[in-house]
Amino acid sequence: QVQFVESGGGLVQPGGSLRLSCAVSGSFFSIRGMGWYRQAPGKQRELVAGIISAGSTNYADSVKGRFTISRDNAKNAVYLQMNSLKPEDTAVYYCNGMGLWEGSWGQGTQVTVSS
Repeated sequence: QVQFVESGGGLVQPGGSLRLSCAVSGSFFSIRGMGWYRQAPGKQRELVAGIISAGSTNYADSVKGRFTISRDNAKNAVYLQMNSLKPEDTAVYYCNGMGLWEGSWGQGTQVTVSS
């Protein structure tokens, strides 16, 4: 069974940057679509960035131009580079497969953007 372990979150000031990492155990090569999701207090979980194994990416409008998703198949890992962070980016961030490739949710990593 595939498992996802997120790391790299923390407290950052507005305008700052963070790089999140997702370690994937199991058959990573079989997960064609990977995504980063976030859930803010009192809100539903939302997909913020996705990447297909061929390399195409998509982003939520709220993060477009600021976040970059990438995957390293050799390391069974997915990353989310977050720049120009805003207070509204504060949330718990999760990685998971998208659609048919969705698996069990990990613990997530907390990102807090505050001065």
